Amino acid sequence: MSNTDPTERPVLITAAARSLDEEFADRKRKYIIMMSCRFPCLILAGVFYHTWWLALALILLSVPLPWVAVLVANDRPPRKAEKVSRFRRNPKAIEAGDHRVIDG
Repeated sequence: MSNTDPTERPVLITAAARSLDEEFADRKRKYIIMMSCRFPCLILAGVFYHTWWLALALILLSVPLPWVAVLVANDRPPRKAEKVSRFRRNPKAIEAGDHRVIDG
């Protein structure tokens, strides 16, 4: 297999979870995106101050953004439901279940 051909990439054969560094980078990216939406909302509220309802809506949208961003950034992805394939066999008795009991 040559490293120059991108079509010959190895097949993922494991069910391992993503690394903690990858998860942290993903959460950090979501936090930065959400927090970067707050500043434009406040600027747009200042631009549209003549339209009071639009400015108010933009301000009300920007107020819970830090709280939601922190919740999203601190939340880890849900765990996968594991369905483990286990070998199960029907238990069979060595002898038949009916025995004659003799009182002595």
